[in-house]
Amino acid sequence: MKERLIDLPTRHGKMDTFITHPEENGPFAAVVLYMDVWGLREELFDVARRIATVGYYCLVPNFYYRQGRIRHQFKDADGRMISLHALDEARKQQVLAPLNKLTDQMVIDDTVDLLSFIDRGEPVKKGAIGSIGYCMGGRHVFRAAEHFPDRFRAGASLHGTALVTEAADSPHLGMKKARGEMYCGYAEKDPWTPPATIKVVAEIFRGTEARYREVIHPGADHGYALPDRDIHDKQAANRDWEIIFTMFRRQLGTT
Repeated sequence: MKERLIDLPTRHGKMDTFITHPEENGPFAAVVLYMDVWGLREELFDVARRIATVGYYCLVPNFYYRQGRIRHQFKDADGRMISLHALDEARKQQVLAPLNKLTDQMVIDDTVDLLSFIDRGEPVKKGAIGSIGYCMGGRHVFRAAEHFPDRFRAGASLHGTALVTEAADSPHLGMKKARGEMYCGYAEKDPWTPPATIKVVAEIFRGTEARYREVIHPGADHGYALPDRDIHDKQAANRDWEIIFTMFRRQLGTT
């Protein structure tokens, strides 16, 4: 496997980005991993490596780069990342502060530059791109599918947040423009994605061009899909991977 951490040029600065892909049989279909609230870290790099080992070129951009190289992770006695709800108020606010300065439009602007980068000499196939996002990144997967429907054709939103809002441009409304496929993995016990939100998301996909699938994982908590988390649910996460890689093969092909 090949991997590197680069400063990807954007119109607003240099976005530190982790890239990994196989050594042989390129070019590869690209997959963008949209980070969660915690920012770039080895946990996300390991997720990217898993994606790359089955034949994809995976990027993990730091969308907080306007604020610096922010990395948050607090570990428990067993070396697992402590979930946000279990942190004391001071550390919780420390994690949330960068999120409050990041807008969806910033992420879309940066995705434009990211697409331009992979189209200039990287070992990436032309055509469809995949995406995976956790937490806030699950919402950004929706935004990518909305704004770049001809490119992002296979999206996976895992315990996504703020998928349905009162705003006129609520992320779920943009799914009317989506094409290809979208998969949502939900935790049964997720205060940020209640049953009403799951229902509204499913309803918006009816009558659209996109193929939609969801799984609500029994007993799982918000953050279940991330491998180093204190509430990681291995069975639920592996079920997600089974569905995601099957979707990728349909929409992106393999090497």
